[in-house]
Amino acid sequence: MLAHFFGFEKHQTSFWQEVVAGISTFLTMSFIIAVNPGILSDAGIDFGSAFIATIGATALGCLIMGLYAKWPVAVAPGMGLNAYFAYVVVLGYGLTPQQALAAVFISSVAFFIFSLTKIRSWLILSIPAQMQIAITAGIGLFLAMIGLTSAGIIVDNPDTLVGLGRLDNIELLLSLVGLVVMAGLDARNIKGSILIGILVISIIGWGSGLAEFGGIAAMPPESQTAFSLDFSALATPAFLSVVFVMFFVDFFDTTGTLTAIAEPAGKRMPDGKIDNLDKAVLADTSASIFGSLFGTSTMTSYLESAAGLRAGGRTGLTAVTVAVLFMGCLFFAPLFQAIPAFATAPALIYVAFAFLRSLKDADWADPASGLAVMVTMFVMPLSFSIAAGISLGFLTFVTVRLIAGRGKEISAGCWLLTVLGIVWMLASTAL
Repeated sequence: MLAHFFGFEKHQTSFWQEVVAGISTFLTMSFIIAVNPGILSDAGIDFGSAFIATIGATALGCLIMGLYAKWPVAVAPGMGLNAYFAYVVVLGYGLTPQQALAAVFISSVAFFIFSLTKIRSWLILSIPAQMQIAITAGIGLFLAMIGLTSAGIIVDNPDTLVGLGRLDNIELLLSLVGLVVMAGLDARNIKGSILIGILVISIIGWGSGLAEFGGIAAMPPESQTAFSLDFSALATPAFLSVVFVMFFVDFFDTTGTLTAIAEPAGKRMPDGKIDNLDKAVLADTSASIFGSLFGTSTMTSYLESAAGLRAGGRTGLTAVTVAVLFMGCLFFAPLFQAIPAFATAPALIYVAFAFLRSLKDADWADPASGLAVMVTMFVMPLSFSIAAGISLGFLTFVTVRLIAGRGKEISAGCWLLTVLGIVWMLASTAL
């Protein structure tokens, strides 16, 4: 029955090959179980609620992706958007966690409706490749800034804005050790290198007394934030700004990941079209809707799914396997809650490194492209605003081309995004 439903023969795979692929993907991305609740905790969501939401939303998202779209791709809370949710939306704009979750819900519903139209395909083809690179790299630097400050490597300095932390701080040194352990294991192609690095540093922290060990297993905690959305800030500029950012970042992230994975997943057909792409996008956006109801930030397809593809994953059973493994982690809340911040900080930095790989394709020889990439990627972390980076990046991209006499290169979709960015910048003055 499974062979017929998932099409094992068509995709030249087998039950055990798909299961092994799912295990590989799980090991590669399971760090999110520790990192996402830690980030959401900073936004005022208690760890237990964030833990349940992370696992529940990921499991459901993977099931939808596997059973509906039949793609071997995992879905989980997006890195970058979770940091934006906590540090910008809640701590920066002052929205409550429940209001921020309402913004996630609305942006996800808007993306879902948008994905049902032909406008999505038109806009995808309209986005300049250089701006896609810029946005990905900018989010990477945004994550790196958060990880470096969380580790104590970068600290506030009233004279120079930022400065180097004290190198005699044992927690800072442990974060650096964790970072090189993750990189070294990954370089050796060891599955779960990030998770292993987190656990190694956590064990050192527990053994030395720097962190408190609270046990390994227990019954799953109760959620305090599930189905508690608050739409009271719906008409405020801050709320609308958040919806704008979440919508477009999720749009770039989802379409970019799925189109990149299509080739190794065997989903790209000879004519260039991608098999079941519409279903995969709808599965991704559906996961975000349910994720907001469960109590977590925007969900997205994970590039870490490439680990499962390398292990031979070709059908939705890979994603279903990931879902089952995540559900099994529900009983290990004490273990994940005991993981200290100095153990998860290097994970943020290392994930940022993966985002920055896209810069190898940036066209630095062309000022009309290179300047827009630079503005986008540096404004995001330095202004602590993903929206500011996107808006100023598109504005730079368009204006430089106009001055250079290359206005014909600007697509209608690019013009639309630039105008929306200008509207956001004008509206942000009211925040």
